[in-house]
Amino acid sequence: MTAMRKLMLTVQYDGSDYAGFQIQPNAKTIQGELQQALVAVLGHPVTIRGASRTDAGVHALGQVVTFESPSPIPVSNLARAVDERLPVAVGVVEAREVELEFDARYDARRKLYCYQILNRRTSSPFIGRYAWHIAEPLDVRAMGQAARTLLGRHDFSAFCAAGGSVTDMVRLIDRLEVSQDDEMVRVYVQADGFLYKMVRIIAGTLVEVGRGRWEPLAVAEILASRDRARAGPTAPGCGLWLVKVSY
Repeated sequence: MTAMRKLMLTVQYDGSDYAGFQIQPNAKTIQGELQQALVAVLGHPVTIRGASRTDAGVHALGQVVTFESPSPIPVSNLARAVDERLPVAVGVVEAREVELEFDARYDARRKLYCYQILNRRTSSPFIGRYAWHIAEPLDVRAMGQAARTLLGRHDFSAFCAAGGSVTDMVRLIDRLEVSQDDEMVRVYVQADGFLYKMVRIIAGTLVEVGRGRWEPLAVAEILASRDRARAGPTAPGCGLWLVKVSY
């Protein structure tokens, strides 16, 4: 009898044309594409588990997924075999074997996201699928000052969209910085976990500061209020990237 193995893939994808990571009826998803490719390679049904259930339009540079299989296929061959059966928008970077007890989602210690903002007068046909276009100038220094007020362990209820299933709203953000490279503004957020649409709401709130509508210290007041209605808009999914999952 062949022993069951647990295999881990590091995956990249352009989420522009997908309804998100998690499989859904009558919708094209990243999980669906991966499972279909794995079935073709392994010859048996596969259900994968992802470290992050990214939303529609969201991208990934370092998504992590796991699945179980009795197949003896060497991990050195698995990544390429699966990658060859995926659409151009999805790719496998690496394959590894892990302990059967390993959980891609709950064993994650940190997740790093990047939110991209194209800050110039006109949009771009090359970047528009991967960044939020804002035409008016942003005060990046003020955005950085506001971002620092969110560092640490807090109740982030004010930055959680309706529809999430968790009840514990406390998370630890140990990195939150805003940088600018020519016309691209990037918001990096690293935490031990995230609430529903948390990064996108943080990005939308920081943009309000960058536009001069709020002072940087107003973000600390929003955090303390625990009131979603006081925070900024939810930034569009196209600008969000899952950069890395750390274990």
